Amino acid sequence: MAALARQDADRDAPSPVEYAAAIDVDTGIAVKADGQTPAAAQPAEPLVTSLKRAASTTPRAFRDLLALDDFERHAKRRLPHMIFQYVAGGVETGTAMRRSAAAYSDYAFLPRAMVDTSARSCATELFGKIYAAPFGIGPLGGSAFIAYRGDLVLAEAAGAANIPMILSASSLIKLEDVHAQNRDAWYQGYLPGDQNRIDRLIDRVERTGYETFVVTADTPTLGNREHNTRSGFSMPIKVTPKVLWQSVTHPRWALGVVAQTFIKHGVPHFENTEAERGPPMMSQGAVRNTIARDKLSWTNLEAIRRRWKGNLLVKGLLNPADVEIARSCGADGVILSTHGGRQLDHAIAPLDVLPEIAANKGSMKVIVDSGIRRGTDVLKAVALGADFVLLGRPFMFAAALGGAPCVSHAIGILKDEILRDMAFLGANRLDELGPEILRKVERRV
Repeated sequence: MAALARQDADRDAPSPVEYAAAIDVDTGIAVKADGQTPAAAQPAEPLVTSLKRAASTTPRAFRDLLALDDFERHAKRRLPHMIFQYVAGGVETGTAMRRSAAAYSDYAFLPRAMVDTSARSCATELFGKIYAAPFGIGPLGGSAFIAYRGDLVLAEAAGAANIPMILSASSLIKLEDVHAQNRDAWYQGYLPGDQNRIDRLIDRVERTGYETFVVTADTPTLGNREHNTRSGFSMPIKVTPKVLWQSVTHPRWALGVVAQTFIKHGVPHFENTEAERGPPMMSQGAVRNTIARDKLSWTNLEAIRRRWKGNLLVKGLLNPADVEIARSCGADGVILSTHGGRQLDHAIAPLDVLPEIAANKGSMKVIVDSGIRRGTDVLKAVALGADFVLLGRPFMFAAALGGAPCVSHAIGILKDEILRDMAFLGANRLDELGPEILRKVERRV
């Protein structure tokens, strides 16, 4: 009886032919009489196993510029030795410059894995403005004698990338012209201990529309930059046989920077050290007035704070006690710096004092410069408490090599490194990084 029942059930069940009205010749899947494919047999979405290669947008001339150190390597061939050394050199033994950079090798990362970092952003808020990255272009004196219209080139690239740029008091292009190019530029001054001279300069900067004023604290006198004497460089520059020979053997600089500047804009002057125009860059009988810089004191900073209504920063501090005084004087931020290793040799690296200073910063912003060349350097500084960082030399060399487009390329390299390294660290935002992602290690490499 059971066998007969099974036979009856088999006769009642639809055969494969009855069940499938047709076979899809493209997929080989049975289709029911009502035109629907059985649920279990639905074809899967095709997997995307290859993507179209993105076209390279890097200009051919920049394709060997893969890291910030590459800009220095190429600029060494492009620029006269005296000009290259003016930018690249440190003071005396160069220990402060090397130590500032080497400090970053004292820290190793503890990365986090298996974290969704698809929403990564390195945008950073500073003084009420959102910047696209946590770094900016530091002040670079005499940049228009290294790259044609250098200050404007740096201002243009910074504006396009939405990062800050600081105009040096030792610049050769009027601060008014730079502000017209980039209204978010900051001004950095080398100030004497003469409040009347300071006040007149502040008034000029304020009238122009600058919102951030940087007081340089580490230049009571110029550093002992022996490399300038050896290479033939001076400010104002003296035309000697050595200088002439270097100029003749580097025509792209001599014609593209010096000659073009003289023909189109006249003799370059130190435009922004004081409220009034300074001496010519190539004057043989006049020099900039650096008298009384060694008299600059905290009393002057207090007076500047009363007069200047915008953001006020003090650059060149390394001692935590000085940072505390700057805060008590009303500074909105400090820049921990060895002046790129160009002032006091054997000075401590900014990174080595950063944790102590950041731990007590309160609402004051702490910015770090000197020795930063990689995205990993930037992230180490941020993890140790820096709100922002500054770089100078790589962007100056980029301007000399290819103007604003080359500076933009350098900015893009550093920003890409930061975003890539954030993925490795398991971070979507910079405020997710703290000292717990670092270990101080014995330097091995």
